Amino acid sequence: MLRDTVKSLLSDQKVFITDWKNARLVPQEEGEFHLDDYINYVQDFIRYLQKQYGNCHVISVCQPTVPVLAAISLMASRGETTPLSMTMMGGPIDARRSPTSVNNLATQRSFEWFENNVIHRVPNNYPGAGRRVYPGFLQYTGFVAMNPDRHASSHYDYFKDLVKGDDASAEQHRKFYDEYNAVLDMDANYYLETIQTVFQDFSLVNGTWDVRAPDGTLERVRPQDITTTALFTIEGELDDISGSGQTHAAQDLCANIPAHLRLQYDVMGAGHYGIFSGRRWRDMVYPKVRGFIYAHHPAPEADSAPVNDGELVLAEDAAPQIAQHSPPHTPNTARPAPTSSKRRRGGR
Repeated sequence: MLRDTVKSLLSDQKVFITDWKNARLVPQEEGEFHLDDYINYVQDFIRYLQKQYGNCHVISVCQPTVPVLAAISLMASRGETTPLSMTMMGGPIDARRSPTSVNNLATQRSFEWFENNVIHRVPNNYPGAGRRVYPGFLQYTGFVAMNPDRHASSHYDYFKDLVKGDDASAEQHRKFYDEYNAVLDMDANYYLETIQTVFQDFSLVNGTWDVRAPDGTLERVRPQDITTTALFTIEGELDDISGSGQTHAAQDLCANIPAHLRLQYDVMGAGHYGIFSGRRWRDMVYPKVRGFIYAHHPAPEADSAPVNDGELVLAEDAAPQIAQHSPPHTPNTARPAPTSSKRRRGGR
């Protein structure tokens, strides 16, 4: 569903994408996949881009805003170099604010309810046989159940377009649902830990979140330790997945980022998908994202040898993406800067 996001980024940047593996295809012997693993992967991606290109910018869309903020917070606490900027779009940083039906479901049901009702074993005819997953078909059912009338109306309009011979409109419908319907199985540990940490315990905003590093040590997530990374938060006025104020909450948590490195934007008329896909994304959001990245990117050095600029983009429901760019109307001489989002991998 980030196809439009990446297409826009490609107009100014070179984009690298690390994609998810479908959990049903990952053999059990490859190990488990936890929320902590996700956070450690994000840090690895950022360090890789920093080593290759000097530094990076990070973009996170929807759920990954939380693990991405955790990853950068941990790097700051250790004294590591953090990305030049982080852009967070439509994510549940503080899911207590303006709760949506998604948030209400998580708080009205117990952790055990989710474990007993939505987690299943992968059937024997797949490489990941026996692995516990949150199946894609159940995720899809949940998506549709949030707005059944809207989906019914969309399919009826599709039928009328076919009858009228409106091939362009019909093709637009097919393209959207080809992507909307393509849902992977998600590793159960990752899913359940996200439910508990983000939507039930609110560990990030309560200051109680400890993440296990690769060496086994536990580290407390402290967003207030971030001081040099610019922060841009974006919300959609009509977002029914991440409610009003949930993403902007990052501004409060990152209390020690200077005011001149902060920006927040409410996209009028945009729902959840509209902030990263479609006309509003292309015409309203992306120009601001691009401008924010350029504003916090080192100026080109006149005497330096030409190299590619870059930013690491970890995108929404499709794992981290890494992007490189060259600022318009300037020589391609500055050191790269990366960008980040979310990782949906079903195994280690």
